[in-house]
Amino acid sequence: MENKKEHINPEGLFKSPAFSQVVTTQGSGKTIYIGGQNAINEKAELVGKGNLAKQTEQVMQNLKIALESCGASFANIVKLNINLLHSQDARKGFEVSQKFLGKISNQPIITVLFVSGFVNPEYLVEIDAIAFVSEK
Repeated sequence: MENKKEHINPEGLFKSPAFSQVVTTQGSGKTIYIGGQNAINEKAELVGKGNLAKQTEQVMQNLKIALESCGASFANIVKLNINLLHSQDARKGFEVSQKFLGKISNQPIITVLFVSGFVNPEYLVEIDAIAFVSEK
């Protein structure tokens, strides 16, 4: 069976350059689940205290490291769940995330939620991801 990841933006749904509406995977491959990443670096330091753009940059770097550890890249992401602290301007995080995602021809499915808080009250954003890498 051929390995396949298909991004679908069906007629009748909004077609965004920033996200897909539906993604299917078929065939043999590896599904990667990445737990919620926040702005903590490898030294356990919070990067960008009080700054959504800087925290988003660190979160995206963390996702990149996690993906690469599994032989994947942002192009393999199927789904992103983005949780933002309720008082944050989502546009600031979006601008930073597009440095990582904007070059991808098929954008992942994205869900954004505003939350009342995180385990650490200094966190402004947390992102988890699902990726799929086809067997070659």
